[in-house]
Amino acid sequence: MVSVSRRSLLAFGAALPVLGRLDWAVASPPPATADTVRLNYNESPYGPSDAAREAMQRGVGSSGRYPYEHMYALAGMFARQQGIAEEQVAVFAGSMAALRYAVVAFTSASRGLVMATPCYEVPRQAAESWAAPVREVSLDTHHAHDVPAMLAADPQAGMLYLCNPNNPTGTVTPTDAIRQALANKPQGSVLVVDEAYIDFSDAQSCVSWVKDHDDLLVLRTFSKIYGMAGARLGLAIGNPALLERLAVFGGDNVPAASTLLGARASLEDPKLLAQRKALNTQLREESVAWLKGRGFTCTASQSNCFMIDVKQPAQQVIDTLAAHGVLVGRVWKDWPQWVRVTVGSKQEMARFREVFAATV
Repeated sequence: MVSVSRRSLLAFGAALPVLGRLDWAVASPPPATADTVRLNYNESPYGPSDAAREAMQRGVGSSGRYPYEHMYALAGMFARQQGIAEEQVAVFAGSMAALRYAVVAFTSASRGLVMATPCYEVPRQAAESWAAPVREVSLDTHHAHDVPAMLAADPQAGMLYLCNPNNPTGTVTPTDAIRQALANKPQGSVLVVDEAYIDFSDAQSCVSWVKDHDDLLVLRTFSKIYGMAGARLGLAIGNPALLERLAVFGGDNVPAASTLLGARASLEDPKLLAQRKALNTQLREESVAWLKGRGFTCTASQSNCFMIDVKQPAQQVIDTLAAHGVLVGRVWKDWPQWVRVTVGSKQEMARFREVFAATV
């Protein structure tokens, strides 16, 4: 396991300006107008639920106080729903923060990061800023994580990162493969499973596994199906000793009271997840079927995004769609002819199809 020293903390502090940003030169869209269709950041087109919005408004009045009471209440509620201990849940201002802290906590110059490609870039960016080696392993033929290849990539790895469903492909890695990763990863390493999109899918969550594995960290977010991307709230789930290693870097990085109250209201809504999952599935499958009918290949997504092989340089398609007011995702270097599209509202997906048909 990687120890945390005063020297490493100072080095981490020096790296913060880099760790604190996404590569906006690649990810940032052109200026948007009011009628722009935003299908580029995997955000929810619906925003917080009505109950969450009411709770968030109530939270404004208590913003003069630190929101630790609400933070502990949220952690306790999530833990009870998942059948785990409250001390196995840590709250952060977005799961991106927890992910960056995990990279710095579990990797070093001698213990690197292993991850898939294409995949969410933040772990790689954090590791490179931290001077930790990165081994990127191509997805398998089903666009799932190639776990055997990942296990062989770096015998000294300090962290294996697995995004399930994967961003940007939306594809699911089988549960047995994740168990294989946990059982056979390098000694002393930590498996980080990012479940930002799990509620859109039929995949089994790994959250309950933390009861039996002290080398597993699971990440959750309220940015996707709960529609709270701008409110910044994420959870890290794992052994308390593992969570303490993240807290060194940002344990006081607490969301606002309004955010925490909105999250609690979201968890209390018994119908929200099922309704949004069903609507997302319907709109995603309609769009994928339409694209396939026009001769395009799409990934077998179980998320709120999917990828299209556009048969030409992806950046050209991204720029063309943007010029017509439809923003879609950025380019991944290993898939230069594939475009990621977020599943928007019914009206937004209709507009996407209209522009795509006219320009691609």
